[in-house]
Amino acid sequence: MSSKDIEICKLEDLDKLRSAPKLNKNQSEKLFHELRSIINESDWLTIGIMSPSLEIGMNIIRRIEKKFECNKMECVTLPSSEGPIFLKANQKTGEIHARIEFGLGEGILISCQHYDNSLTSKTIGPFPLDFFD
Repeated sequence: MSSKDIEICKLEDLDKLRSAPKLNKNQSEKLFHELRSIINESDWLTIGIMSPSLEIGMNIIRRIEKKFECNKMECVTLPSSEGPIFLKANQKTGEIHARIEFGLGEGILISCQHYDNSLTSKTIGPFPLDFFD
């Protein structure tokens, strides 16, 4: 399903998308407000970034860390070549793993995690790569 087929009004509208939609300012502000409340209730985040390059992906991680006042995470696994990248960052471990991955869409996935196993973690997104600018 493409973002042109559905209207993006709430976080759940992103669930069926393979790649991040283009959002207008009002959509971004509404989604960010909804996302922030879910993040504030979580214990830690895991972040997945589908990006055209490692540099772009790492810049996005740094913006998210700053926006939510997270500790700076360290990239422990780097790809041996250039290309489209998938980054997986785990706030709990402080580690970022990066690998070349062809055929992915573009976007940011945020998973809100909990120490209490009775609470369900939820992956939200994909958000546009410029969502946290």
